[in-house]
Amino acid sequence: MGACLGVCSLLSCVSCLCGSAPCLLCGCCPSAKNSTISRLLFTFFLFLGTLVSIVMIIPGVEKELHKLPGFCEGSGSVLGVQTHVDCSSFLGHKAVYRMGFAMATFFSLFAVLMLCVRSSRDPRAAVQNGFWFFKFLVLVGITVGAFYIPDGTFTSVWFYFGVVGAFLFILIQLILLIDFAHSWSQLWLRNAGESNAKGWYAALCIITFTFYATSIAAIVLLYMYYTKPEGCTEGKVLISINLILCLIVSVVSILPKIQDAQPHSGLLQASIITLYTIYVTWSALANVPVQSCNPTLLVRNSTGSAMATQPLTTWWDAPSIVGLIIFILCTLFISIRSSDHPQVNKLMLTEESTAGLGREAAAMESELHRAYDNEQDGVSYSYSFFHLCLLLAALYIMMTLTNWYRPDERLQVLTSPWTAVWVKISSSWAGLLLYLWTLVAPLVLPDRDFS
Repeated sequence: MGACLGVCSLLSCVSCLCGSAPCLLCGCCPSAKNSTISRLLFTFFLFLGTLVSIVMIIPGVEKELHKLPGFCEGSGSVLGVQTHVDCSSFLGHKAVYRMGFAMATFFSLFAVLMLCVRSSRDPRAAVQNGFWFFKFLVLVGITVGAFYIPDGTFTSVWFYFGVVGAFLFILIQLILLIDFAHSWSQLWLRNAGESNAKGWYAALCIITFTFYATSIAAIVLLYMYYTKPEGCTEGKVLISINLILCLIVSVVSILPKIQDAQPHSGLLQASIITLYTIYVTWSALANVPVQSCNPTLLVRNSTGSAMATQPLTTWWDAPSIVGLIIFILCTLFISIRSSDHPQVNKLMLTEESTAGLGREAAAMESELHRAYDNEQDGVSYSYSFFHLCLLLAALYIMMTLTNWYRPDERLQVLTSPWTAVWVKISSSWAGLLLYLWTLVAPLVLPDRDFS
């Protein structure tokens, strides 16, 4: 009897993976919204691809990649001319680019396929919310095919795709960070007002002070390690500009007119944005291709020699680890949460539909713990935009894991281009301007609702 029950349970779980909707009639899954489950599973695919990329750049694994059939074949073909290339000098870099291409192709396919889906009654919604086993097979097939792409100009061209995608995802990170900062501040201020407890205000002050103190300490360290008394002018200028911009947005956030228009605006939000800006500045300086101004450049550029005694590239530097953590948090944030602010929901295309609230309440009160369809009257997020975000996230993590390095013209040395520096710095400026706009927009456009 127990064996029969086990087989039935296994078959029900298989139906979750191969059915037309995730676990709608399946007892193996907990009670949850259809839309949430789908986003989490697609995010799991992204994290799985990221894990594979991380494994492939581990030095011991990277050395063994040349054993893959055909992986090094064609590596010396540049514009149809065959040259001698030591493929082992950038195996990890090549593997991560192939994995990034596979994930980007997978999510772009779904972004196009899910255009203009309005509700779960659209037949394409069944593809979005089910058939997970077959989706996994599609991702595996694309990945296998990607590893047989000849180098030629692929790496150089795909590098610029990665740069653009990573830049856009950094902006998405900043939007989410601004929203998180506003929500955090509003929650604590509301708790302080309702309980009349001064502890909430003290906690706000302590957290704000901690963020600013960390930012100041980081700026001092940037000046110490990424500049020199003589030279390193670019580093000095970039650090100074971002320091001044952070001071400006901090002062603006507490101006009386800003406080009148947005009572919940304050230094907590500004301190979070400041700390993130300093991190992006640090990440940019870590890509400066001048050895005397970048103490970490030599370690990651050691693939310049094809000698077997030389160590492979050390990808795991501190900016990359922090970037990986931020990537994980932001993608989870996109997957499980809609904003408390209507303007952010409209910008991120994640505004929750209220049409099916009655059906959702009935499902939650049901005795059965099942995933239920909460999108029959309208989708709770834009399917295409969600896949676009994951596509950009795949490109961002591809660039992060390879430290934004690219092979030189001879495909022998991995170098850090100035392009990476300016893209990261530009994204930090764009983020500061975006935050500044959220502060002054109610004053500039008083007739619009920015609640």
